[in-house]
Amino acid sequence: MNALDSTSTRPYLIRALYDWCTDNGLTPYVAVAVDETVQVPREYVKNNEIVLNISFDATSSLKLGNDFIEFKARFAGSAREIMVPIGRVIAIYARENGQGMAFPLAAGPSVGTVQSPVQAEAQPVATEADPSAAAEAKIVQLVPANNSSSARDDDPEPPEPPKPPQGKRPSLTRVK
Repeated sequence: MNALDSTSTRPYLIRALYDWCTDNGLTPYVAVAVDETVQVPREYVKNNEIVLNISFDATSSLKLGNDFIEFKARFAGSAREIMVPIGRVIAIYARENGQGMAFPLAAGPSVGTVQSPVQAEAQPVATEADPSAAAEAKIVQLVPANNSSSARDDDPEPPEPPKPPQGKRPSLTRVK
């Protein structure tokens, strides 16, 4: 078997990061680019993307296969079958700290899909004259929105985060 015939590393990396999250008590989330091959509740899809909690507590019958991620999960109280082709996984990360890995789409953007400016900057275009750029085009990095290095000089200052309401702290009351 040569390098061109080898299987994709994506499912192995997804499984490794899933294990890392669970071993460290973190909640693994996957971001998915939704198209007609993805079986998810469409009412939760925004901008052709959905983020799914794939932790042990949130799923049942989870299978992280080489071709698909399959599981059952509850959405608004009703059980749903979820099936995501591995090639449609954009990222896997820990909810608590955002650490994880992002992936380029396997078959390029589909017709009608719009890339955000951050995605377009993160994926340089390779030319036939420069084969090293083709390898770099496969690398995608998640950048937090509040990263000061990504802000331009002409951008206005980001708004202050909302202040929590002042007053009494909430508490639970035991009812018999």
